[in-house]
Amino acid sequence: MKYNKDNYKKVVDEFTPKNKMLKNCIMAFIFGGAICVIGEIINDSFVAWLGISDEEASPMTSVVLVGISALLTGLGWYDKLGKIGGAGTVVPITGFANSVVSPAMEFKREGFILGTAANIFKLAGPVLLFGYFSSFIAGLLSMVFK
Repeated sequence: MKYNKDNYKKVVDEFTPKNKMLKNCIMAFIFGGAICVIGEIINDSFVAWLGISDEEASPMTSVVLVGISALLTGLGWYDKLGKIGGAGTVVPITGFANSVVSPAMEFKREGFILGTAANIFKLAGPVLLFGYFSSFIAGLLSMVFK
């Protein structure tokens, strides 16, 4: 087979992965929305069943969502959901819990201190550091320009 521009283009087109951006966006929207809907159901349940205010129910909802995502990560299910839902599973609170628990699970066989404790913030550490730093800078700028 003689290789020219047309043949080369056919071969490249045959082996180039197809663009799945639209599908990925739709799945991220569905999964992210589902996580938010679950959060709202939990929040509304706290208000309706426990009779507490919405202000008190919100942090309790965050704790429950973190617990659920940590449990799903520990069971190995969160990564499977992440493969399907993509960016939708990185909704801040659940994605953060996953980023803390994943390294802890990965290094648990090295022991509690040198494995789990030493590596638990391996993924979340830089996020926390730059989050704290940027909020410090924003607060400093707010104070200076007020």
